Amino acid sequence: MTRRLHIVVLLLMLALLLAALWPTFVSIVGIWYRSDTFTHGFLVLPIVGVLIWHQRHRLARVCYRSDWRALPLVLLLGLGWLLARLTDVLVIEQFAAVAMVPMLVWLVLGIRALLALAFPLGFLFFAVPFGDWLVGPLMDLTASVTVSLLRVSGFPVYSEGTFFSIPSGDWSVVRACSGIRYLIASVFLGVLIAYVLYQSIWRRLAFIALSIVFPILANGLRAYLIVLIAHFSGMKLAVGVDHLIYGWVFFGFVILCMVSIGYLWVERGDTGGASRSEAMRPAGPLLSSSVKRDGLIIAFGALILIGFPWLGSELSARKVPASALADFAFPPQVAAWRQGGDAKEDTDWNPVFQRPTAIMSRVYTLGTDRVVLYWIPYLSGSGELINSENRLAPEKDSAWRVVEQKPAVVALPETTDLEVIESRLESYSQSLLVWSWYRINGRETASAAKAKLLEAWTLASGRRLNESAWIIAVEVDIDVSAARDSARRFAQDLQAVLSQEPSQARSRYPW
Repeated sequence: MTRRLHIVVLLLMLALLLAALWPTFVSIVGIWYRSDTFTHGFLVLPIVGVLIWHQRHRLARVCYRSDWRALPLVLLLGLGWLLARLTDVLVIEQFAAVAMVPMLVWLVLGIRALLALAFPLGFLFFAVPFGDWLVGPLMDLTASVTVSLLRVSGFPVYSEGTFFSIPSGDWSVVRACSGIRYLIASVFLGVLIAYVLYQSIWRRLAFIALSIVFPILANGLRAYLIVLIAHFSGMKLAVGVDHLIYGWVFFGFVILCMVSIGYLWVERGDTGGASRSEAMRPAGPLLSSSVKRDGLIIAFGALILIGFPWLGSELSARKVPASALADFAFPPQVAAWRQGGDAKEDTDWNPVFQRPTAIMSRVYTLGTDRVVLYWIPYLSGSGELINSENRLAPEKDSAWRVVEQKPAVVALPETTDLEVIESRLESYSQSLLVWSWYRINGRETASAAKAKLLEAWTLASGRRLNESAWIIAVEVDIDVSAARDSARRFAQDLQAVLSQEPSQARSRYPW
């Protein structure tokens, strides 16, 4: 195959990849559009294009030769994409799709072309919206740094998790204040700047480390300064939109400082591109490879690209149909517990889940004990049960807040112990103890990772997927242990209902 034909085949394979995994790539662009945290994704492809153009002279000296050694990795990525697609692990699905691009370069053009384009192809991974899991730890860290600085400054501070109070007002560190946008933008720029400014791998790694640590510490300082501005202005400044404006102005100053520090490290001769000796190296013979051999390798790669999406569509159809809800009704009695009305009669709290088939709730009473039971099914094609946006309370514009959350094991003497996430929720007028867990085809867990594995195993084994979230909520009066005892007694009796023979359970309830 000629060099030009190799390029044409690579473009065709990339077009096939785009068509085969179209929903995945659309989901990436959709997040860029919806989320301020990941709008930098729109810059990734233009930057990669410029970086590849910068390497054109180096590529001109590379012999293109299709490499069969890329096939196992393409196959592995296809399998990873399929499992992530079946279990709705969007970030892994997106990483697998983007990782296919360098693997196709290796497959069609060979390992030398892949090495020549290592940085531009690696930079493609910034297109994947990744890092939401850092929001919680960053919120905790920002709150801790802010409270510590306030105390050092002589302010009396009462703090509880990400909420804290000083004499002039109450504050909370929410998602927008976590610094995740600053961190992702800083790392994005830091990696690019390190590549452009330095040749030494150690200088590059040191600058990337700086781009990670610097914005995290600076965000804590930013939050502290915001509180000071509000305090000394009588809560007139830095408490509305100007709060965010000051934050971004400060972040611009942080980036300017970081780049200035980076330039102090530059040594004469650092160019970030190919070294002069490499650029002047005589080109070797550009031999053509076997058309038959290359065609066979590329055909196998194309079959993998087509096969996994087809298999995914076949397996995804194996979910319990949403029509199963038509005959659903909560049991009128759970052991001695009787239905006592709708949840709205007991609380104005509702869990926040994205695109479930339904959110259904009932109150059950036993003597003076009252619990609220929520059942949140995700049946055929309705949405994603394990999702970072599924929460017990909204992050903002809500009277409810999560003040404590931890995994727990509920000892149930007559049935299998139940793993739950135990949460404490509070509003201005009510406090709740909440137990939540997942149920995947009759198996229960509080672990999101284990739930994902159960989803994958169920679908891969050819069975229909039946999954839901279960929540027990009990009002806390004075002693949380009393609420915990009520929840435990109800969970014991509920498990007896859920563990019925499958034929009996399916005849009445679609769980």
